Amino acid sequence: MKKIVLAGLLLFFAGFVHAQINNPVIWSYSAKKIADKTYELHITATINGNWHLYAQDAGEGPEPTTIKFTPNPLISFDGKVKEIGKMEKSFDKNFNSVLKYYAGKVDFVQKVKVKSSIATVVKGTVNFMVCNDRQCLPPRDVPFTINVGGK
Repeated sequence: MKKIVLAGLLLFFAGFVHAQINNPVIWSYSAKKIADKTYELHITATINGNWHLYAQDAGEGPEPTTIKFTPNPLISFDGKVKEIGKMEKSFDKNFNSVLKYYAGKVDFVQKVKVKSSIATVVKGTVNFMVCNDRQCLPPRDVPFTINVGGK
């Protein structure tokens, strides 16, 4: 019986480790009210292990991180998405380019204005690519929804 339990635990942990390798980025989403009807949307990537996530202006070669917002007539966007985190730059011989990326954590911040006092949602998709020193994973799309406005 102990061998069956041990084998089950080993399979569980092997599956967990495999899932971490195939999905090394955990995304979280929030809105912070900064003024009347004005919010900052925070789209935060926590990057596990020795993986890195490319910046919006990544350099030549890899897929840059892009954030696309679904049109909503109750929301207006103020400026471009800003990146808050420790950007790293290095020459990558595989892409023959200086690349910009983040390790550990990066917060993508977009300022929005809500046009009414009714609560609404901001929807969109993050497209991103991650690499480590041995491999890159194919670009992925992750949809998101962030609640804004209301009382």
